Amino acid sequence: MGGTELRGDVVSGSGTGGEAGTVAAAAPGEDGGAAGDAGRGARRRGGLRRLGVLVVVLVALCLPPWWTLFAGAGWPFPVFLGGTAVLAAWMVSFPFLMIAGHGPRRLDRAARFADTSLGVVWVLFTWSVLGALVGVVLAGLGVGGADRARTVAAAVAVVAAGLLGWGHREAMRVPRVKRLDVHLPRLGGGLDGTRVVVLADTHYGPIDRAVWSARVAEAVNRLDADVVVHAGDIADGTPAQRREQSAPLGTVRARLAKVYVTGNHEYGGEAQGWLDRMAELGWEPLHNRHVVVEGGGDSLVLAGVDDVTAEHSGLAGHRANLVDALAGADPALPVLLVAHQPKYVPQAAAAGIDLQISGHTHGGQIWPFNFLVRIDQPVVHGLSRHGERTQLYTSRGTGFWGPPFRVFAPSEITVLTLRAGAGPAAG
Repeated sequence: MGGTELRGDVVSGSGTGGEAGTVAAAAPGEDGGAAGDAGRGARRRGGLRRLGVLVVVLVALCLPPWWTLFAGAGWPFPVFLGGTAVLAAWMVSFPFLMIAGHGPRRLDRAARFADTSLGVVWVLFTWSVLGALVGVVLAGLGVGGADRARTVAAAVAVVAAGLLGWGHREAMRVPRVKRLDVHLPRLGGGLDGTRVVVLADTHYGPIDRAVWSARVAEAVNRLDADVVVHAGDIADGTPAQRREQSAPLGTVRARLAKVYVTGNHEYGGEAQGWLDRMAELGWEPLHNRHVVVEGGGDSLVLAGVDDVTAEHSGLAGHRANLVDALAGADPALPVLLVAHQPKYVPQAAAAGIDLQISGHTHGGQIWPFNFLVRIDQPVVHGLSRHGERTQLYTSRGTGFWGPPFRVFAPSEITVLTLRAGAGPAAG
């Protein structure tokens, strides 16, 4: 960092307090029995609604590929029948595979098949819709003749196969390094040039990526980081399940600090266990707390909050609490906040945070899912400004969730170089 020697300062801040919830139990008798029956009825109706929504979604995903690739293309009957049978079999088996793979049993083999097939169907859905639109345009122009539908079907199949092959390679590779200067007007000159390396959404999961994890750690160490941030969604599964894949994080080096916050996926796989695991690996878990780092006589607060879903996880003391995260911090110091989801930025802006680092979006991961992500999040990727002071950097993520594909949404290891003083406005 420009020859300035940096050193870590003391950990400060406090963990989030939480009150255990209370449950009022009905007294034995008719009232309790009626309440129990009503509760069971409500759960049954809720389950039926969710099942209905799932059926609609699966049919909607399969209908365009079925029509574009098989029913509307005029193939011989055996081809039509085979394609229909494959899609029907997937629709029926997919929910069971997802439950087996991502439910209480956590069968990795079932999860791998379910996740991969979901990615394949999504790509086929997207390009079948586009192929059908192209077919309509060609028909309107009188181009293609009797073989037009078959030509479109073949083109869709080739494009989808090519994108899936390329997308799988993109998902499984060590991410490219993305470099960006971030100007923080309140940053002291002694910290000018501080390198913050960002990891997010590693999603260690059903596909064993221990070798990939080790190569990512090696790539980070080549970047000579002052601070390394892991912005959450470390894994799908428990620390015991993903112990080998997470182990290389213990080899990551940083001059000042290595900090970590929980993402939403930790709350499906022992969030407290992941906080403990990262502490075991030598990271500072920013569980609604902060640390202060110093360089050249200047200081920077590194704060972190739990994911916004933590409050509904049922874990005592887990919720996004910025007040606790900043407790005891000097308000005159610049603050870098790590919060898994970009949607936390209104709270950060209201508190006058200088820079928020987030992940979660994966940049959409498989185009055009980025447009759906944008409905839920204020930013899909990149640097943005929110209010007078706060900037937000949203990473596309280092790994992938579920389907082992990345299409037009490359993964990244990010190097944010912090610059003192005003600079070009964030976009």
